[in-house]
Amino acid sequence: MPVFIMFGAFFGAAGAHLDAHAALVDRIAGGVAIVMGLAFMGWLPGFQREWRFNRLPALGIAGAPLLGLAFGVGWTPCTGPTLGVVLSLAGDPNTATAGRGALLTAVYCCGLGLPFVLAGLAFRKALGAFAVVKRHYAIVVRGGGLLLVAVGVLLVTGEWNTLSIDVRNWFPSYTAPV
Repeated sequence: MPVFIMFGAFFGAAGAHLDAHAALVDRIAGGVAIVMGLAFMGWLPGFQREWRFNRLPALGIAGAPLLGLAFGVGWTPCTGPTLGVVLSLAGDPNTATAGRGALLTAVYCCGLGLPFVLAGLAFRKALGAFAVVKRHYAIVVRGGGLLLVAVGVLLVTGEWNTLSIDVRNWFPSYTAPV
């Protein structure tokens, strides 16, 4: 989690200095989001590689943080398409600050980790939910990929900013917490 938050802070700080190039940054981020969405859905050959280690550490409970670090670094959904889009939004020159980037990635990390914590606490009951997701795995993955592609298209076409302005006009008294 701290590594992702540092990435978010970095992208936020860097994005704050790119205001003059906002349209180009949005187009690049949108293109990356589209590619990542297509890769997430398995539509780009070679992007679904997987490497596994078959050796288990003998450290017991002391090895848990090391295993967690290896899991976080090596598990594609943790560091892949969704995090890429979060970092792109953190680096958006129109709204970027280091604090906003750190907050966006912290919320992303909580959203990523909370289901694991809850599943661990209610493992027996969670097996039923896992079965539902497993039965509908293709729909879940394609839906997530399509959402990434949609955000990418909105960024590339400039409609993301238009949509943001429209939403602000619909709720004029609302102030975003981030």
